[in-house]
Amino acid sequence: MLRSFLIYLSQAGWAQRMVTGWSFAWNVASRFVAGETNEEAMAVVRKLNAKGINATLDQLGEHTSMAEEAVQSTEQILGILDAIEEADVRAGVSIKLTQIGMGLDSTICRQNLRRILERAQEYKNFVRIDIEDTPYTDITIEAYNAMLANDYSPETVGMAVQSYLYRAEEDTRKMLEDRTRFRLIKGAYKEPPDLAYPKKEDVDANFDLLTKILMDAALAAGSPKVSEDGRIPPIPAIATQDDKRVDFAKQYAKKIELDKEAFEFQMLYGIRRDLQNQLIEEGYQVRVYVPFGTQWYPYFMRRLAERPANLWFFISNFFKK
Repeated sequence: MLRSFLIYLSQAGWAQRMVTGWSFAWNVASRFVAGETNEEAMAVVRKLNAKGINATLDQLGEHTSMAEEAVQSTEQILGILDAIEEADVRAGVSIKLTQIGMGLDSTICRQNLRRILERAQEYKNFVRIDIEDTPYTDITIEAYNAMLANDYSPETVGMAVQSYLYRAEEDTRKMLEDRTRFRLIKGAYKEPPDLAYPKKEDVDANFDLLTKILMDAALAAGSPKVSEDGRIPPIPAIATQDDKRVDFAKQYAKKIELDKEAFEFQMLYGIRRDLQNQLIEEGYQVRVYVPFGTQWYPYFMRRLAERPANLWFFISNFFKK
């Protein structure tokens, strides 16, 4: 119930105006958001790289309402790729297609996506297409497939999959035929029970199943590893802060003898730094999802919805303001 309410608030304009008006809110949100500019984000990535951690950068924003806004978002993403190249850091980019015109016009979205992939290909970098809520699932996958048909490599563009969706296994198996590089997540949107597992134990079980499918596919593909510059990920990116899911992935990789460099764990900036450091010490590949930008409110509210500890951290700061 609480999670559903917080997800509702993440999409409510009145709540965004209220929360972002509180002077202390950004101080709390900055635990999960790496600043508002490219320069601030690069500083965070350098610190992560110094610990042996790779990164994927996300310019926060979604659901642009005008073609001009979609073009502006595209220019910002191109600027991030330029900044990564100039700073010579170990990082790629994650994007949401609703930022660049999906939902407005598929032609505009795909034109913008091609511009981004051209730049990534030029720099030998990687763009992860985030998966959003279910009204956009099919058109996101269609856009990804269209990019592959336009000769963009799975080493340039990849996808994400949400284990709370019933359709996740079928989608994953189909896209693995093209050696798609996947970011496996549980899912952070409110979905109806006819489309998504309502119970946590079912979401977790499907997450573990998808972990096995991705690792088996990586082994069958010759165990492609993280690139030497840390930018191009392997086929499986296991994105979780859940100790049980992490342990399952470690044990299954050991069982099938999948090299530690042939999969990676992904975690969110500001969450479970202890686990990130532990995995690095154990020789695993870790990539941190680094969101930044001025449009931090929806992302921040979804992080509060995920873990009660995040919410109590926010509330405790409310009474200190």
